[in-house]
Amino acid sequence: MLTEPEAQTITRALGIGLPRMTVVATADEASGVDLPGERLVVKAVGPAHKTELGGVRVAANSPAAIVNAVRLIAASAAGTTPESFLVAEFVDHDPADEVLAGVRWTDAFGPVVSIGPGGVTAGLGLAPAIVARATSDRIDATLASAPGTRSLTEGSRGTRAVARPSQLAALAVDLLTLGETTMPHDLVEFEINPLVFTSAGAIALDALAVLGRGKADTPRRPPPPEGILQQLRPRSIAVIGVSERMNPGRVILHNLLAAGFPADRIAVIKPGVTVVDGCRAVPSLSALDEPVDLLVVALTASAVPELMDEVIASGFARSVILIPGGLGERPGTEPEARRLAESIATARRAGRSAPVVTGPNSMGIRSVPGSYDATFIPAERMTPAPAKGAPLALIAQSGAFTLSRLDRLPWLRPRYVVTVGNQLDLTIGNYLDHFAGDPEVAIVACYLEGFRPGDGDRMLRAAARLRARGGVLIWYRGGRTVAGARSAATHTAAVASDDAVARALGETVGILTADSLDDFDDLLRLAVLLHQKAHTGRRLAVVSNAGFECVAAADNLGTLELTEFAPATRSRLVEILDNAGLGGITGVGNPLDLTPSAGDEAFAAAAEAALDDPGVDLAVIGCVPFTPELRTLPADVDDPGSLPGRLAALAGHRTPWVAVVDGGRRYDPMAGEIEEAGVPVIRSMDRAIRLVAKFAITRQRGAGG
Repeated sequence: MLTEPEAQTITRALGIGLPRMTVVATADEASGVDLPGERLVVKAVGPAHKTELGGVRVAANSPAAIVNAVRLIAASAAGTTPESFLVAEFVDHDPADEVLAGVRWTDAFGPVVSIGPGGVTAGLGLAPAIVARATSDRIDATLASAPGTRSLTEGSRGTRAVARPSQLAALAVDLLTLGETTMPHDLVEFEINPLVFTSAGAIALDALAVLGRGKADTPRRPPPPEGILQQLRPRSIAVIGVSERMNPGRVILHNLLAAGFPADRIAVIKPGVTVVDGCRAVPSLSALDEPVDLLVVALTASAVPELMDEVIASGFARSVILIPGGLGERPGTEPEARRLAESIATARRAGRSAPVVTGPNSMGIRSVPGSYDATFIPAERMTPAPAKGAPLALIAQSGAFTLSRLDRLPWLRPRYVVTVGNQLDLTIGNYLDHFAGDPEVAIVACYLEGFRPGDGDRMLRAAARLRARGGVLIWYRGGRTVAGARSAATHTAAVASDDAVARALGETVGILTADSLDDFDDLLRLAVLLHQKAHTGRRLAVVSNAGFECVAAADNLGTLELTEFAPATRSRLVEILDNAGLGGITGVGNPLDLTPSAGDEAFAAAAEAALDDPGVDLAVIGCVPFTPELRTLPADVDDPGSLPGRLAALAGHRTPWVAVVDGGRRYDPMAGEIEEAGVPVIRSMDRAIRLVAKFAITRQRGAGG
């Protein structure tokens, strides 16, 4: 670390004001200090934290008081004698006006700027504004939306504003520029805390700087973009590791054929035979007639390094999927994984055609446009999916996570499923960058347990591109806690990034953050089933047959607002309730409580009336299905006159809406009937409202944030 006087030279270079100050070596030297003001600040100078050592004193501006302060600081140091002492002009200010502003290096996002309340209030309650180079075009919007900076520019709880938005924006730009030019080689962190804004401008009362890593490493050359395209839409495939028994390699071969990839364009690398399952077999890679677009490797981990050396040297494959685990995440295998990664990088730097590589520890890839399924899970283990799929790409570090999503939500049938494993070469960011430019992909969903260097920045930029054309990125990030990061490291050798930074930057570019695995599934429902429904507002209608659901909806509105129904809608609803004999039981309001006495026809008619209201932007229709007035049992769902059938008939309504079926397994068929018609079904009202609010605010933000 730099000492405070050294760190303040950086502050001065940024054009930020400083108190007048001087550095003295001893108490005797302190007696000759000549600074203006009635009081002065005396600080210890050295590597230890000043406050923890009692190393900060405010003293009267007299030789005796200054000398006494120096001696008290030296005495309290207790074995860690300060190198020297800083005596500075006292800047009179209100502690509530103190600001924290800093920039630190992150391997995922590059330099990251934080600006928020400072001093003793730093980190307590009000989240600071977070800016990275990928979000630098949204600085004004970021400062206006972050609670911490909004409190500084607008005041809060009766306090006055302490800075203008333009001042904070200029500060953010300067700090980001400092990070771009000095990090991580010269510095990894620089922070001013506190910073105060006076009539004379900004003044830094303290600064911290942490030295960097020295000479920068040679930057990683990105994989060629055509490599991913050849991998996802290959003209030829080779599989190595196919056994006589049903091992992962043999399952992969079966899945390739079952997905429709032509047998005459598949080669099996297997000595001693000429045909396997109708596909030609050759004894080695070198026996191939020409390089293949995709090589799927299902060998043991110990055989991978030698094989990959051959592939890199020979150019027999343009892309590779490494199935085996144990290379990179198992202790002792890290050097071999690094050597392979460096071999690929060296080949690219030399201009040779090194393949793009997915894995190791990958479950494989499914590509509907590529007509192949290179995963090692037998088809009979999975719930069958419909022929029609969604404009979705699912990217994950965990194969098991991917399988669970595909089986729980079989109607999704993504266009692409990619499990990246240990990301030896291709990363989640590389794939997201590719899919952001694919007009046939509108939604990308990611499960990640950490970021590879630079991948956070890459993902933010790709997410912004996706948003600019009306798409959306959903992510669930594992490893957000110390224990979770430790578990993630043992799983896929990932390094967890700071959760608050990732969340803030993601929200800036419109990423939908799932806080739980169930949230991930439900946000997928909303994104896939509502992506073609246009909605531009936050005016919500809620219809339910249970009072507790109406209360839960009102309690979880967030940024949504319950709209007043139009007079024509109110009249229509009054007529519906009267005809159903409910006029004396319930009234017209929003939320609309139909009570358990409403039958199928009245329930569906009221829901349709709410959807037709011109002041409704989106709706949530909830049903607690137990009442005998409703036909909601499994035997009823195929009847168009039942409530599930009537609600399914409203799936094509112009107003986007979400259904809630708050019941147990007996009512799964009801939920399935509605969802298969194209309406997202969430199984509790509070979750539905909370996630609809999150989804709506993301959809309504423009590409500019």
